[in-house]
Amino acid sequence: MPYQILHNYAIVLGSNSPRRKQFLTDLGLTFVVRASDIDEIYPPELQREQITDFIARLKASSIALEHDKEILITSDTTVWNEGKSLGKPQDREEAVAMLQSLSGKMHEVITSICLKTTQKEHTFHAVTEVHFSKLTAAQIDYYVDQYKPYDKAGAYGIQEWIGLVGIERINGSYTNIVGLPTTELMKELLLFIK
Repeated sequence: MPYQILHNYAIVLGSNSPRRKQFLTDLGLTFVVRASDIDEIYPPELQREQITDFIARLKASSIALEHDKEILITSDTTVWNEGKSLGKPQDREEAVAMLQSLSGKMHEVITSICLKTTQKEHTFHAVTEVHFSKLTAAQIDYYVDQYKPYDKAGAYGIQEWIGLVGIERINGSYTNIVGLPTTELMKELLLFIK
């Protein structure tokens, strides 16, 4: 394991996201889950990464640390499209509308991560540009009905069918689009514990 120093800490993931859990597992990290169930409400004047920074910190503030060797990791992802934050769709109609708004355009996926111990806290974010091809109504209907992307910001998962047929290119971290920018996380985590 190239990150031996992390064995001196107990890592706490403040998320029930199966994708985030899988990424930490794939990174070779041992962790426990202690998820937050806060309402993800933010001041209306916030924009882009201000929103995800705020919510990542809000999640961190709602989860208690049990001892000074714990490192809490919380995060929040949004899709920023045409000056608006697209979170998780509430229903089929909203999911279809979100995908229609992304079709044929570029948007940004922004993920903020908050690292916290009993002594300190650090928040950072990653931004990835995603370019969608023009989607047909049939493609959107098929994807929403088959994959039910109601737990995903912007109503899509790049790792699913829609990513295979609808995404022309990205600029930035792929794992960020899935929900956790792993390269940035490991770099910041190692700096955080120095």
